[in-house]
Amino acid sequence: MKKITSIAVMLMLVVMANAQIQSPVKFNARLNTGKSAEAELVFTAKIAAGWHVYSTRLGAEGPTSAAFKATKMDGVELVGRLQAHGKEISNYDKNFDMTLRYFEHSVTFTQKVRFTKPNYVLQGHLEYGACNDQSCLPPTTVEFEKSGKSPAVAAAKEAKAEAGKEVPSGELLAAMTIAATQGNQDAQEGLAKLQADSMAKARQDSAASMAAAANSSLSKAEKDALWQPVIKQLNAQNGNDGTEHQSWSYIFLMGFLGGLLALFTPCVWPIIPMTVSFFLKRAKDDKRKGVRDAITYGISIVVIYLALGLAVTQIFGPSALNAWSTKPFFNMVFFLMLVIFAVSFFGWFEIKLPEKWGNAVDSKASSTTGLLSIFLMAFTLTLVSFSCTGPIIGFLLVASTTSGSLLGPAFGMLGFAVALALPFTLFAMFPSWLKSAPKSGAWMNTIKIVLGFIELAFSLKFFSTADMASHWNLLSREVFLAIWIVIFAALGLYLIGKLKFQSDAVGGDINKPMPVPCIMLGLCSLAFAVYMVPGLWGAPVKAVSAFAPPMETQDFNLNTKVVKAHYTDYETGMAAAKSLRKPVLIDFTGYGCTNCRNMEAAVWTDPRVMEILEKDYVLISLYVDDNMPLPQEIEIKENGQKRILRTIGDKWSYLQRSKFGANAQPFYVPVENEGNPLAGSYAYNKDVNAYINFLKKGLDAYQKKR
Repeated sequence: MKKITSIAVMLMLVVMANAQIQSPVKFNARLNTGKSAEAELVFTAKIAAGWHVYSTRLGAEGPTSAAFKATKMDGVELVGRLQAHGKEISNYDKNFDMTLRYFEHSVTFTQKVRFTKPNYVLQGHLEYGACNDQSCLPPTTVEFEKSGKSPAVAAAKEAKAEAGKEVPSGELLAAMTIAATQGNQDAQEGLAKLQADSMAKARQDSAASMAAAANSSLSKAEKDALWQPVIKQLNAQNGNDGTEHQSWSYIFLMGFLGGLLALFTPCVWPIIPMTVSFFLKRAKDDKRKGVRDAITYGISIVVIYLALGLAVTQIFGPSALNAWSTKPFFNMVFFLMLVIFAVSFFGWFEIKLPEKWGNAVDSKASSTTGLLSIFLMAFTLTLVSFSCTGPIIGFLLVASTTSGSLLGPAFGMLGFAVALALPFTLFAMFPSWLKSAPKSGAWMNTIKIVLGFIELAFSLKFFSTADMASHWNLLSREVFLAIWIVIFAALGLYLIGKLKFQSDAVGGDINKPMPVPCIMLGLCSLAFAVYMVPGLWGAPVKAVSAFAPPMETQDFNLNTKVVKAHYTDYETGMAAAKSLRKPVLIDFTGYGCTNCRNMEAAVWTDPRVMEILEKDYVLISLYVDDNMPLPQEIEIKENGQKRILRTIGDKWSYLQRSKFGANAQPFYVPVENEGNPLAGSYAYNKDVNAYINFLKKGLDAYQKKR
């Protein structure tokens, strides 16, 4: 209990630390130009109360001075040095043994530049230092990037164009002259055609200009502003929606179902009556004591598996577990694990822990008394049954570590343990139920084979995630569906008795007809395989959309009813939206995001949703598990530590965490053209009407702000 409490406290501290990322200085950068060849680069800062920003040229022995550092200059040169403007304060600082100059509340730094060519490129950054009475920030930079035509040259060209803008082209002028002097009908028709062609060309030029503006209309300062955190605004709009608790309850339920399946395996089910009878015989004269011992036995099972889940979280760390779902290497490891578990269930080999482990624990349990002996007996069950429970536990841990929930493994193991311990407790309390419980037999081997088929099918999901994140293009949607069709068709044939495994011959008649429930389930599996067949030609097959690769990976597709994001780059999409004067719907998604595919198939394909997304919003899909390397690595500071963003997925995952305070997908948030949220956020919920209301709420808020 102390361990659980300490972990909970640690998690609270982490959350609090994340909420206390300090950003006391807000800078705005701009380039002031006029009609001359000189301009002024202006950095204006607002400083939080209690903080101060150091002035320029304090010396090498002092704190970080404000300075402008150019990284690229073409067609432009610096004039003089960076100047500080504001109410400068001078105080002696005993730590530096010198008089320091700094600013409080606000400060403006200016740097003069001169244009030397018709076109220019200016890239650089302002570096500054900030402190308060308790701490200092590390040297911080404000990036600036600007390119274009020199204002002086542009002004001259503009004047020249103004003087000659009424002069038509030579061809058009000739036609106008002929039409005016001769009144010729052919000439007038030619004039009309030339005028129409001229207008069409103008429209094409306008469209091209808009496309160019969408790619280059944002300055470096505007791009930086798009990354400013909006967590407080988003939380205020959302309220407490309990998303994390829903995730935990789902993982607990998944673990509980896994525990129920584990009960009906040959390694666990036969142990139940023997164990319960042992406890009851152990306390012949006091049946209540036997029941108490059995309940203690069940609680011990829960404690063991819960400790396993907590150990996974503590050893690897919650952030590492969540990161696993975005890394191709780990997804391939999960794929291989599930394939191994599947062939183990098929009877090819058996996964076992060393026998001496179980013997050692069993002998220790026999030589001790009291609660310790009961706990050791529960531990013996865990070791002995590992060949059957191990693949299920492995599948559960894989699923929970890639769910995005911080305590997913612990909640999954808790559900698994509760289901596993429940029959021991109930049968001990009601011994007469043992007589009506089904006897162990060949049906348990059937359950193992069915679980093998299921794990084999789900292993492809992890291979698909690695394939898409790394852009290998090995597993397209129709290949995935073809393999699933074969797997579930084989499962159906097995359940109706047309396919046999070697393990079916052990302890039973291999030619014995399958029971009616198995045949009914087999028919359902065959029907499911047939249901997936149209998906080979692009049918939505929504029942598997959560697991199959997205539609765009399909080579042969007759279905055109698909919503596709306009952009997969944040800054480019925001620039386009600003040019089009439309709100943006940011879709944080992932190639391996099961619920994302579910939303796209079940909600986005609704005609009403599709119309809103395509006509009223600019849709930007950001894949947080895209493993493509960035053109240049980005160094950031998060929670006071330096981190390197190496892939496109790293960049978008950091954007979601730092700007919106979330790390689970799907995550939808409508924003205006400056990147501020319009209507809160939306997570996984397949209610189409709720999603439409969410989108319309964002549109209404955007119209009010215009």
